[in-house]
Amino acid sequence: MELVRVCIVGGGVIGLVTAWRTAQRGAEVTVVDPFPGGGAAQVAAGMLAAVTELHYGEEQLLALNLASARRYPDFAAELAEASGQQLGYRACGTLAVALDSDDRAHLRELHALQQRCGLSAQWLSGRECRRLEPLLAPGVRGGLRVDGDHQIDPRLLSRALLTACERAGVVTLRARAARLRTGSGGVAGVTLADGSELAADAVVLAAGSESGQLAGVPAECVPPVRPVKGQVLRLRMPDPAGRRPFLSRTVRAVVRGGPLYLVPRESGELVVGATSEERGWDTTVTAGGVYELLRDAHELLPGITELELVETRAGLRPCSPDNAPVLGPTPLPGLHLATGHHRNGVLLTPVTGDALAASLTDGQLPPEAAAFGAGRFTAEVTTTDIEQSRERQP
Repeated sequence: MELVRVCIVGGGVIGLVTAWRTAQRGAEVTVVDPFPGGGAAQVAAGMLAAVTELHYGEEQLLALNLASARRYPDFAAELAEASGQQLGYRACGTLAVALDSDDRAHLRELHALQQRCGLSAQWLSGRECRRLEPLLAPGVRGGLRVDGDHQIDPRLLSRALLTACERAGVVTLRARAARLRTGSGGVAGVTLADGSELAADAVVLAAGSESGQLAGVPAECVPPVRPVKGQVLRLRMPDPAGRRPFLSRTVRAVVRGGPLYLVPRESGELVVGATSEERGWDTTVTAGGVYELLRDAHELLPGITELELVETRAGLRPCSPDNAPVLGPTPLPGLHLATGHHRNGVLLTPVTGDALAASLTDGQLPPEAAAFGAGRFTAEVTTTDIEQSRERQP
């Protein structure tokens, strides 16, 4: 299928990687976003954690996560060369730890699931965990070492994708898309907020949690995504100056039943997150959210309260009823979706870009992404769907 003009609504990492990969196939691509390079990636921690993100009932999503994780080294190298920028990509591994006997039992169950799925994870005693990360709390009861779970800086990733798009000839309009335009044959383009019209042979909805908000989209094509709020902290670690670093790898835990992660950057930044809140479109940073993150992080890594607090921020994850992305063509010819990535948007960036470029040019998703097509949902999401989705929240 020959495409001349593609309009991508949304300029976060998903929209930008789709634009870059599609432009590489020869299409004329325009990205429409008031703040290109923004989106949920500005708040995300950037964990490439296909193994430690495994949850019961998400084995199919695991396959997609692993496919994307395998592409990351080559993808990062190609993007760094195309943009001339660094991405903060680190193959430092992840350590998931337990702070009490219940958490230890849960982590043992996760390890058994990982083994059944053929994943590589090594069980460590509490002492072995502290040997890897000496500043961990003395009460750590055990952990899982996963060397294959890496990290990237999402803000650098966004910046590099924006530059790569510009160099590939992608046009970026700092504007808001107000309505989808259709014709007798399907998609005709979009109308912008100022009333001007942009013609296109195909339109991709890649606006994160706002992907279902565009007027003019037929009911059967509206992606069933909702916002899930996450509050995140950024702290400054001391300069090691030849000494052992404050934290050398990503550390994860479940504290008081809630997930916690600490992601150290080479720049000296330490990302601590994240809350998971059903608050609609609210992005307020709350005292309670900051307190809970610092309290739980202190239990895991007591020295963290001595660090400089650099930033507090809240963002919105785009979540689908089954916590998996919604990708590819819709019943309306020319309309494609790239949203619903929830907690895996940064991890799934490479495979999403490849899948949407194929969807746009070939008319269908490649095999690794076929299970995540838009057709698995109806236009209306029932109350039961929403409640089941909430129950699967980590």
